Parts: sequence; C-alpha cells; structure tokens
Amino acid sequence: MLKSMTGFGKAMGNRGDVSYNVELRSLNSKQTDIYVKMPSQFKSKELEVRTLLTRELTRGKIELSMHIHGATSDTLQTINTTLAKHYHQELRNLAGALGEGTESLMPMVLKMPEVLASKAPEMDPEEWGFIMNLIREAISKHSEFRSVEGQSLEDDFKVRLNNITGLLTEAEKFEDVRVESVRTRLNKGVEELAKQENLDKNRHEQEIIYYIEKLDINEEKVRLNAHLKYFVETMNQGGVAGKKLGFITQELGREINTLGSKAYHQDIQRVVVQMKDELEKIKEQVLNVL
Repeated sequence: MLKSMTGFGKAMGNRGDVSYNVELRSLNSKQTDIYVKMPSQFKSKELEVRTLLTRELTRGKIELSMHIHGATSDTLQTINTTLAKHYHQELRNLAGALGEGTESLMPMVLKMPEVLASKAPEMDPEEWGFIMNLIREAISKHSEFRSVEGQSLEDDFKVRLNNITGLLTEAEKFEDVRVESVRTRLNKGVEELAKQENLDKNRHEQEIIYYIEKLDINEEKVRLNAHLKYFVETMNQGGVAGKKLGFITQELGREINTLGSKAYHQDIQRVVVQMKDELEKIKEQVLNVL
C-alpha cells in the first residue's frame, strides 16, 4: 500500500498536575525537512527526537510541536548575589554623595545588568521517558493517517491509469483509417516525384521506408502499456515509492507525446490530449506519495 507524505498525529497525556500535548504534522517535500518545537529544558534531546522522526517518517516536511500546561516554568530566575551586593554598595555611595535616601535601592539593583539570570531546570529522566512515549504514539497515529491518505491516492491512480488504458484502446480504433490516410499521402507524393526527371529510385524507396517507419506507432503503444503495468506493479509493492513512480510518469509522458507527434489523425490527437490530461493529474498526486 502507498503512503501519503501528508499526515497528522496527536498524543496527549497527564503526569501529576501537568498535561502534555504532542502534535506531529507533515507535508510533501522532495527532501526530509524536520522542525522541532519544544520547551527549552528539553532542547538537549532535540537530536534524539530528530533521529527518531527521520527513521520512522522517512521523507517530507515534518513538524513536531510539544506543549506543556500546568508546569511552573521552563526557566528559573537566579540572583547573582555578589554582583547585586556590588551594585547596592555603589548605589549607596552615590546616594550618600548626592544626599539622597537609600530606601528604594533594591528595585534598582534587580534591574542592573546580569543581576538576574535565567537558568533552565534540570530535566527529569522519568518525565522525558513519558514524553518519548507520547512522541512515539503521535508517530504511530501519523503513520495511520498517511496510510489512509495513501489508499485514497492509490484509488485515484487506478482510475486514471484505467482511463489511459481505455483511451489507448480507443485510439487503436482509428488506426486503420490513419494508416489508409498515410498511405494515400505517400502515394500522392510518389506520383509527384515520378513526374520528375532523373529520379533516383533507390533513394526514393529508402525515403518511403523511412517515413513508414517514422509514422509507425506500434512500439509506442507497446512501451506505453508496459509503463502502465510497471506503475501498477510499483504501486502494489508499497513502501517508499514516490520517487520511482515519478520516474515512471516521465516515461509515460514521453510515449504519449510521441504518439501525438506521429498521429497525423485528428481523432487520435484528441485521444492523446485526453491522455495527457489524465497523466497530469497523476503527476500532481505522485508529488504527495511517500
């Protein structure tokens, strides 16, 4: 089964009076782009989280966000006592020199540079283990979401591929008329050339053979059918197939374009335009396949 690069997973849990919320989202991307947002006390664990996401989710623009509610704070305020005493004494000296009172010095001291410093609290290993379980749960739900979306993509691909196969069959109905039209045009050209003097018959025959081969579309039809079957086989294998399916759609496009350039018949060209329309819809959706 195919998987979509688009996905969503959410896990919530409580530990004591603290509630935790982990959300995981992903969108399509050619590369693996991972963004992690979590409280500062867990920043040292970001590499561990990124490694897990890369291994489990493979590809896409992936964003994990974690929110904690009920915790005191993710930072602690500490006072540099030595520096505070220094500022306080300096301010007292200044106040004395100016004849000012010293009653309101403490608020001023606390506003002085580097007196207050932020310090992240130490991480609780048990709390981090609890959070990692939530992250794994979010990944599992995200993977389920991707599978559901992947099934929708697979169903759409089958419809489009069947449409192209049906259009190819429709094009074959006009083959006899097309061949007769090409033969008439060649014969008319032969008659015109026969009127010319010094006609090189060998060269003339070679040119007829060249144009007959150039206008033959049997090889394109065979290759187009082969690529359609290969697309289905790759799709049925599942796994990470997005890039491979993208390459196959390029080959499908080449054969359809060649059919159009060789058609020389308005009904076949009309069918080719419909094929291109179906293929473009496949290409758009392949970009979402993991």
